[in-house]
Amino acid sequence: MANALVQFRTDESSKIKASQICEELGLDLQTYLRMCISRLIAENGVPFSMKISDMPGNNGVLALKQMGRISSENGNSEMTLDDINAEIAMTRKSNRSINSVSDV
Repeated sequence: MANALVQFRTDESSKIKASQICEELGLDLQTYLRMCISRLIAENGVPFSMKISDMPGNNGVLALKQMGRISSENGNSEMTLDDINAEIAMTRKSNRSINSVSDV
């Protein structure tokens, strides 16, 4: 699949604030925008809301940051949504095979 360049203009202060929010979530702005496009297509609409809580120790944000670090450490931070879904399907199939053998 060929990559397409998507560009748009926004004021500098909005870009800076959006980048800061993404950084707090453990993402960069480009990754966030790719996520938005993938999920928009998959859900056929705007599917989620990500907010930074004022509460310290927000478990969701901490989990996202940890997942990002683990993904980078394991060299799979560039997986596509199709790659992720294929891996999930393979794991489920493997688990079903293990469970059916143990049921015998």
